[in-house]
Amino acid sequence: MRDAFLLDPGVVFLNHGSFGACPREVFAVYQRYQLELERQPVEFLGRRSHELLRDARRSLAAYLHANLDELVFVPNATTAVNAIARSLPLSSGDEVLGTDQEYGACDNVWRHACARAGATYVRAEVPLPLGTPTAVADAIWSRVGPRTRVIFLSHLTSTTAVILPIAELCRRARGAGILTVIDGAHAPGQIPLDLTAIDADAYVGNCHKWMCAPKGAGFMALKAHLHPIVDATVISWGYGDVVGHVAFEAYVGDSALLRRHQWQGTRDLAAFLAVPAAIEFQQRHGWDAVRARCHAMAADFRRRVDARTGLAPICDDEAFGQMVAIQWPADVLSPEALKDRLWERHRIEVPITTHGGRVFVRVSVQAYNEPRDLDALYAALDEVLREHGR
Repeated sequence: MRDAFLLDPGVVFLNHGSFGACPREVFAVYQRYQLELERQPVEFLGRRSHELLRDARRSLAAYLHANLDELVFVPNATTAVNAIARSLPLSSGDEVLGTDQEYGACDNVWRHACARAGATYVRAEVPLPLGTPTAVADAIWSRVGPRTRVIFLSHLTSTTAVILPIAELCRRARGAGILTVIDGAHAPGQIPLDLTAIDADAYVGNCHKWMCAPKGAGFMALKAHLHPIVDATVISWGYGDVVGHVAFEAYVGDSALLRRHQWQGTRDLAAFLAVPAAIEFQQRHGWDAVRARCHAMAADFRRRVDARTGLAPICDDEAFGQMVAIQWPADVLSPEALKDRLWERHRIEVPITTHGGRVFVRVSVQAYNEPRDLDALYAALDEVLREHGR
């Protein structure tokens, strides 16, 4: 699989979780659509884009087990969180409940939206080591109060790479009349996903991470009751009663979700249109088996490093996918110094994250990784420990 991707062979790439990596053949499809756009922009955008995007959405909807009419492409998950958070009718005294392990950019979105409305962004602590799914759900649910209007959760956390019990929390929220917004930036492609079973009011995710689509391909799945509420980040033709744009005429009769969010003026749609090619690539290569192999490699590597450092894991093997956060001694180099050391001396690309005073080496294992990649990281980490008398 290594040759199927475009990654620099001189780099030990164990950071798929940050920005993903696109296979050669999928990138070729992406570039083909860009060429078609440039050869006849009016034909492509004005006459073909609506149907092309619908076909791409249909492929993605089947992959996600989502309702086609509730799904729209966005550039990334953070864009979708912005659209939702800035549109919800929060009032003074309302509360939005998240956790202490949410992605920092999305924390900022909710803080901003709450500050403008006079609402409060509450962050429930997720205890580490991670307990059972029920215990984690109980810990988060314990922070629900009478003014909780929205629950915002990561499906897989960015810093600690753990899987949260979102289906159970969505079930509880439905019973309490609380809106659920799920940040699935790391979920599609890394773990099997069924949006119908999760049944969140809003689920957002990225296709350019673990699905291996080109950069700039994300999605937003909204229940129908949110379609007239959630504004696009760009106000365009979808908000007018008069149709006067050749490219927008195809949207007459579409839902507010598509009219507002899919057509936002001239932009490159190629990343969206290449998503079916990424799905087909994974299907041809038996991605369930790929995921299982990558998870097993990640779990084995964590055991090796834990044995070397003497630090305990923060969760069971079942609570992470292809990305795992491994504890690192906080007194052995600063996180930034460790990251720079691994890159500058060994050309190993891997993030060093922090949470609650703990330091983690967050390792992503993707189809193109081999045991020798993890061996190289282990040797580099061992070298650092020995230099510090460990």
